[in-house]
Amino acid sequence: MDSINRRSFLKTSGIVMLPALIPFNSVLANENFTGDPATPMVNFYSDGVSFKALEYINELQKINISHPIKRDQYASGGVVEELEKKFAELTGKEKAIFMPSGTMANQLAISVLSEEKTKIFVQDTSHVYRDEADAAQSVFNKRLMPLAKDRTYFTAAELQKAIDNLEEEEVFESGIGAISIENPVRRTNGGIVPIEEIRKISAYCKSKNIKMHLDGARLYIASAWSGVSIKDYTANFDTVYISLYKYLGAGAGAILCGDKAVIDKMPHLIKIHGGNMAENWFNAAMALHKLNGVDTRFADAKKRSVELFAEINKMPQLKITEISGGSNIYMLQLPKNISGEKFCTKMFESFKIALNYPNEENEIELLVNETILYQNVTYIIDALKKSLV
Repeated sequence: MDSINRRSFLKTSGIVMLPALIPFNSVLANENFTGDPATPMVNFYSDGVSFKALEYINELQKINISHPIKRDQYASGGVVEELEKKFAELTGKEKAIFMPSGTMANQLAISVLSEEKTKIFVQDTSHVYRDEADAAQSVFNKRLMPLAKDRTYFTAAELQKAIDNLEEEEVFESGIGAISIENPVRRTNGGIVPIEEIRKISAYCKSKNIKMHLDGARLYIASAWSGVSIKDYTANFDTVYISLYKYLGAGAGAILCGDKAVIDKMPHLIKIHGGNMAENWFNAAMALHKLNGVDTRFADAKKRSVELFAEINKMPQLKITEISGGSNIYMLQLPKNISGEKFCTKMFESFKIALNYPNEENEIELLVNETILYQNVTYIIDALKKSLV
């Protein structure tokens, strides 16, 4: 599967680009669903549960009853502190800190790790390189050095060769500041970087005293699909960022974990870059709640998807394709003579199963998440059959 063009993806997938709290367009408008309003929505368009505004408020009320939410002050104390301690424990790092966004987490981590050295090696397909508005260059005076054009990852051998070649290719030495690796990679349809290669890269970097940062926004997805534990991944990196909204339900936010000496520098940097928000408890409380059992839910979701997709592939009109080296993203091929838009509309309006619209080949990108557990396989297969007519 070719790597995804993120800009084209956003243009053609209006569902995904809407705010996390209101993830619906005409296909997802609740008033168009003709069945029981209590029917839970199965969502194949994102990495996790999405809440509308009222649903988010109601969920927070339930959380507050079972575990009273303590407010923070400028990301200090309260439930934010609880969340930070939990993530430090889960990642095996000394300390963690709440960040307003993944971009800020990535950029501040890279900047601090690299100190005065300017070169940062990254994947060509990474979020740091392609989707952060050249912040490393324009704000932090870092020079991103992309490797693995249109691929999920570079190898340790490729990294070593690139670094060795600098002696011949450049006159003035500015130093290798850090290595940043995204895993899994959204631009390559959720491609996973093999743990064996990560370990080789880590060993090489340690031998050269080069720091490593992990853009692990979707790290729990990589863990579920690869079978590699969170700590087995994070042990190879100096810092790691994990998203709070992609599959932990929060409206926004990120967590950055690492050594105390690194994390202790972050509060000041967050402030001077305009990220110090007065209150963050509403995001932290949701993420902390959803964090409990997330690894089990993803493992169960993966297992359910295997059962479901095996049944779908028995249907003569449909075909599910697994993406080689991928994670939770699969491709559903519709018949060429079927209107993909009408099919998606029918799936939601009659069965409350939400899908991305198909591409020009009438393929639908399916993202597996915990909502696949909200209905049994028979219900979803029946919905597919009735929506094809």
